[in-house]
Amino acid sequence: MSSPAPLKLIALDADDLAVISAHVQDARVQPSDIVWRQDEKRLVVGLNRLDWEQTLSGGACSRRLLAALRFDRVLACKSRNIDLAAPDTPLELVGIEFHVSDPPGGSALLMFGHGGALRLDVECLECELTDLGADDLGMSPG
Repeated sequence: MSSPAPLKLIALDADDLAVISAHVQDARVQPSDIVWRQDEKRLVVGLNRLDWEQTLSGGACSRRLLAALRFDRVLACKSRNIDLAAPDTPLELVGIEFHVSDPPGGSALLMFGHGGALRLDVECLECELTDLGADDLGMSPG
């Protein structure tokens, strides 16, 4: 059985972002893998996501994929309850929402377990999720 093609999704509105949110639900993120490039108006998050397609199709065991989540046209990035002094402490991404404030702009909210959050104020929503490959580092699937 061949491996499925890597996932590559783009979100330009709240409905698109809801699809990406479903694919990154329960993803593991380390604060050290959150990169805010203010001069480029870009936030990149490296994550270890559950392969929901394989899980829901009845695969024998869960697998995780390394992926990158990128937001462009970011004007500001604010965090809450994310300890940047502990860059290796794992976070669990619960979901992502988009709230329009001044169309087409608004805020993308990345919600993590235990009350952690990132709020991105954006000119307009431009988000991309790209799979980078299977997690071959031996991380447990659960």
